[in-house]
Amino acid sequence: MTGFARADGTFESDELKYVFTWEIKSVNAKGLDIKIKAPSGFEEIENEVKNFVAQKFTRGTFSINLNVQNESKNTSFVIDKALLNSLKDAVTQVYFENENIFAKPSPAELLKINGVLKINEVILDEETKNALHHALLKTLEQALEKLYVCRADEGKKIGETLLKILDEIDLKREAAEKITENIQVQIREKILEQIKEFISDVDVSSDRLEQEVLFYVMRADVREELDRLKAHVLSAREIFEKGGNIGRRLDFLCQELNREANTLCSKSMDLDLTKIGMDLKAFIEQFREQVQNME
Repeated sequence: MTGFARADGTFESDELKYVFTWEIKSVNAKGLDIKIKAPSGFEEIENEVKNFVAQKFTRGTFSINLNVQNESKNTSFVIDKALLNSLKDAVTQVYFENENIFAKPSPAELLKINGVLKINEVILDEETKNALHHALLKTLEQALEKLYVCRADEGKKIGETLLKILDEIDLKREAAEKITENIQVQIREKILEQIKEFISDVDVSSDRLEQEVLFYVMRADVREELDRLKAHVLSAREIFEKGGNIGRRLDFLCQELNREANTLCSKSMDLDLTKIGMDLKAFIEQFREQVQNME
């Protein structure tokens, strides 16, 4: 399921002050894929971040971005003036040659270029580092909780859509059952008539003829497929009632539903029944597409 969440936090100790922000985006995926972007020096917590996400979610691609600003009083910086001047000259020349295309060069933009501005970070002792990491992870939990609520809201809406599709599948199944109530007699008469016409000049015993007709009638019997369709729909509803992480279980049921619809179409010897089978396949495909968004 898709979602976005953000949480801000602060860590202060003596003269140290760090302000940080977690941003998390999630999109649909069959499995769990976690991508983390953290500033230099904070790579150590990446494994813990993955564990936090895996404890709360089972499906989806997660893009997690950590932004940290050091606002400590004793933080100093150095500007590489040689590099800055070179960049300034190059950018200025490009600007004057293309005034109608580019905006005026901004000092702030030049300072953002890697290597121009160097922050002299304070080396943290182990205790302070652990305390900072704890604060970061606590704020991450807040962001994950927001994301969970966001995805749960989306999941509820998707669930309502899926239940409506199940209703449509059930209606089509009931329509197919009505057709099959008398279809065996019709198929038998139709096949018998066709065979008699085809072998009108051949001597075939009535018993043999009846056996051949019975064989084709049995092959055209779709009652078992309809019974299984009914059972699968009931199973899907039970999965919704139990709740939890239902995406993978519904994924499997989609395969079973599709198998029965395909068999129904292949065995059908009635035009209306074939049309119902095609409609069933269309609804099942809609169901499958929506299930991909469920956790």
